[in-house]
Amino acid sequence: MKKSLLSALSLGAVAALVLTGCSAGGADTESKTIKVAYQKFGSFVQVDAHMKAVKKEYEAKHKGVTVELVPIEAQENDYATKLALMNKSAATAPDVMYEDTFRVQSDSDAGYLAPLDDYTSKWTEWDSFYDNAKSAGLGSDGKTYGIPMGTDTRAIWYNKDLFAQAGLPVPFEPKTWQDVLDAAETIKAKLPDVIPLNVYSGKAQGEASSMQGFEMLLYGTKDTLYNADSQKWVTGSKGFRDSLAFIKDVYQGGLGPTPEQALDKNVGNLVSGEWLPQGKLAMGIDGSWLSGTWLEGGTAPWPEWNTVMGQAPMPTQDGGKPGSTSMSGGWTLAMGSKSQNKDAAWDFISMALNKDNSQSYDIAASQIAVRDDVSKDPDYQAANPTFGFFSGIVANTHFRPATSDYAQISTAITVAMEAVMTGQQSVDDAADAYDKTVVGIVGDKNTESAD
Repeated sequence: MKKSLLSALSLGAVAALVLTGCSAGGADTESKTIKVAYQKFGSFVQVDAHMKAVKKEYEAKHKGVTVELVPIEAQENDYATKLALMNKSAATAPDVMYEDTFRVQSDSDAGYLAPLDDYTSKWTEWDSFYDNAKSAGLGSDGKTYGIPMGTDTRAIWYNKDLFAQAGLPVPFEPKTWQDVLDAAETIKAKLPDVIPLNVYSGKAQGEASSMQGFEMLLYGTKDTLYNADSQKWVTGSKGFRDSLAFIKDVYQGGLGPTPEQALDKNVGNLVSGEWLPQGKLAMGIDGSWLSGTWLEGGTAPWPEWNTVMGQAPMPTQDGGKPGSTSMSGGWTLAMGSKSQNKDAAWDFISMALNKDNSQSYDIAASQIAVRDDVSKDPDYQAANPTFGFFSGIVANTHFRPATSDYAQISTAITVAMEAVMTGQQSVDDAADAYDKTVVGIVGDKNTESAD
């Protein structure tokens, strides 16, 4: 019987599975060193810590094989660019790489990734991964190219102390976008030294802007970005314009950071490491992983975070069903197609994402587990008081279009957002420019009007 992430998140029973690892045989010219590339940026250090721990475990078990860790210190879009450059040459291409799920299709189409089906077919632990989590690692050819590390959801984080000072109700339970904007207006009036609301926006933030900012809005309207049934990109939608209008209200209405602050590539680190812990920001649309920064092993430990911070689902635009919305993503470990020792690379991946190591990483990085044995483990369930909330909103979550051209569409979204937030274009002009860009990317036959 197939498992799904949604169904398992509602279960509280403890499951015990027999966990074993395996390698699929290959005829590669073996190298004594495997190269592992991953992102390390600002307060996001959990992957780095995880890779260091797995390297130590791996080298102790595989005598004579060295794991060369290649942490790439860059914001998400810059990380993807640097990783792509590494993958162009066999001399620099990694054996194992940290791969965003939305890039799996484009990178496998580009020939950067090796299919893993021969390995997963013999790996008994693969059965412990949820089917919809597995699908996040599929290429356009239906083959598996990435093994999921964890997933996430997004919501409104808010400072309960600041809300109380401003006379706003706690818990915060917004039903519409206007409720969120009204709360931000109240913060602005009552606490003028506090930033009312952060919504990631603009080109510098990359996917944080397009997915975590814009798509959190768009999927709360009656429109969508991509019609999965017709396999066409949607242009001319009211929901797209309304989402841009929300961004305009925040940034042109003085309800968010200044555009200069928002366009700083380090703004995410400021949000988690300074603005929220220091009471400088009242609300932020952000991810389930945020509290990982504040845990004892995080980069900015904040013992009081769970007392001070609250979470509220992001409401739909006008309160229509299902009442709230979220976005989910996640990252995988993938194997480089140019690896000279694919068996060793697979052994590293399967060790890094076995039950114990997956659970350790998911707890440290505040990830929603993608293995049923981890999600049901009492230690995982007790590790973070927000796991229940963020798991609970999976029912209303959405995923980015799994197409090879999504990355270019995502960039076009950030361009429209930046034009509106800085006042360079009106909402209508920015939306029209986006529509033209989409047609230029995918062709007119691959778009459809929302009208």
